[in-house]
Amino acid sequence: MYFIAVKYQIKPEFADTWPEIVAEFTAATRNEPGNISFEWSRSIEDPNEYVLVEAFTDEGAAPHVQSDHFAKALETMRPALAATPRIISRQVDGEGWDEMGELTID
Repeated sequence: MYFIAVKYQIKPEFADTWPEIVAEFTAATRNEPGNISFEWSRSIEDPNEYVLVEAFTDEGAAPHVQSDHFAKALETMRPALAATPRIISRQVDGEGWDEMGELTID
């Protein structure tokens, strides 16, 4: 599985509308056969920063970045970005989210 986290620094004038800017890309990616997870969060410390946490099957990662909607999304995002996004991308063992053993809830 590929696990990816990306931090996006958004220009202040686009920060509140970022979810709408990436809505089409988000929906298309979530519909990809190899997508496991694709979730956006807004930083509680910096309202201009969004973090994308995504996961793909081993076979699903390459088709994602080669897709038409990925290329379109890059160009759609570009005018709203204040800086180059920062990324962590790793191939890891697993098939999705596991329960946190240190904090189980009955």
